[in-house]
Amino acid sequence: MNADVFGTHRPVIGMVHLLPLPGSPRFDGDRERIRERAVRDAEALESGGVDAVAVENFGDAPFYPDDVPKHVVASMTGHVAAVADAADLPVGVNVLRNDAEAALSVAAATGADFVRVNVHTGARVTDQGVVEGRAHETMRLRERLEADVRVLADVDVKHSAPLAPRGAAETVAETIDRGLADGIIASGAGTGRAVDLDRLEAIAARRDELDSEAPVFVGSGATPETVADLLAVADGVVVGTALKEGGETTNPVDADRVARFVAAADDARGE
Repeated sequence: MNADVFGTHRPVIGMVHLLPLPGSPRFDGDRERIRERAVRDAEALESGGVDAVAVENFGDAPFYPDDVPKHVVASMTGHVAAVADAADLPVGVNVLRNDAEAALSVAAATGADFVRVNVHTGARVTDQGVVEGRAHETMRLRERLEADVRVLADVDVKHSAPLAPRGAAETVAETIDRGLADGIIASGAGTGRAVDLDRLEAIAARRDELDSEAPVFVGSGATPETVADLLAVADGVVVGTALKEGGETTNPVDADRVARFVAAADDARGE
C-alpha cells in the first residue's frame, strides 16, 4: 500500500489541523482565515518534505461522536479541496470524532487518497461516550462510491479506553481480518503523547503473524529524536505537534521543524 499511495515504504504524514469550523463553539466568525491557515500549513508541510498530509477538524471540540452535521461535511469538503490544490501530495481526511462516513464521502468527492478512522471495529469509552466501530458500513460505502480511498484504522486510539479489557493481538486481528482495514495506527494516550515502543512492537508482530501486508503507522508523539526508533518498527508516522511552532498543537506549522523532522526520518530510512 505505502509505495502505491505515498511513493515510499515508510512515509511521513503531516497533519493539517483545521481551526474551529462554523457551528463549533470556538469558531471566530472568519471563514476565510480557516482556509488560509489550512493552505499555509499544507504548503509548509510540503516545503519541509513530508510525503503526505492529512486534514482534520481538530478545532471543533467538543466533538460529535459519530455523525457530524451536514455543514461540517460541507466545510471539510471545501478545506480538503483547497489543501489538495495547494500541495502536490497525497491527502487524507479525518472527521472527528469518528464519522467515517463523512470522511470517506469527503475523500471521494475531493479525490483524497486515504481516511483515518479512530474506532473502526469494537467499541471505546471516550469523552464523547461509548463510540462504536462501523466497519460494516464504512467498507460497504467505499464499494458503493467506487472510491479508491484507503482506510487507516486506529488500534486502541488515543483519548479513549477499551469498553472491556482486550489484548493488542485480538484487536489487530479484528481490525485487519474482519474490519478489512488497509492499514492500522498505534498512538499514545493523547495528542502529542508518545506510543509505547513495546506495544508498537507487539502490534507489528501480530500483523506479521497474520501474514498481512497492512502497514503499521505511529499516530502520535513522534519527534526528530524518536523517529528512528519508531521507523525501525513501524511502516510510517503521522505527526502533528512536533511540526508546529513552539511544539504547540494549535500553532501553525513551522517549515523548519518539518525539515528537521523529515531529515531525521530520512536518516532512519537511508534516504
